[in-house]
Amino acid sequence: MPQPEHFSRIRVVVQTALFDMATETTRLLALGPDTGGLGSFLGVVRGGDGLVALELEHYPGMCEQSLTMLAEDALERFTLVGCTIIHRVGRLVVGEPIVLVLAAAAHRGAALDATRFLIDRLKTGAPFWKAEEFADGRRVWVESRQEDEAIAAGW
Repeated sequence: MPQPEHFSRIRVVVQTALFDMATETTRLLALGPDTGGLGSFLGVVRGGDGLVALELEHYPGMCEQSLTMLAEDALERFTLVGCTIIHRVGRLVVGEPIVLVLAAAAHRGAALDATRFLIDRLKTGAPFWKAEEFADGRRVWVESRQEDEAIAAGW
């Protein structure tokens, strides 16, 4: 019998709305008494060089499926109690939260390693298309970076 989402060990969401880190943390901690540590990563749209916003697009369904497969891999690889991936899409201005990754495990090492694994792999394995919007009116599609590919390949 499937459990309600509240008790699911994996939560993957792609949305335009802002997420609440405290609510998401509470949900993971409620999964059971086996959690001894929770790793977290909050990604924020970084400015500089005149960047004013990022516009993220995704292919609904395919994107969530890719993120779920990544979460399932982390769950098994790091023996997690649970994990959460929430990625925002749409137009996000500099300073806005863009991604939240949480990993709950019995021990801190697994929680922190899983968090890093998820964000490193998400950077290259999630099908998002990003365009940068600059103060001078330019709009530039973001290409994948060799450095990110090398980091993800290290897992």
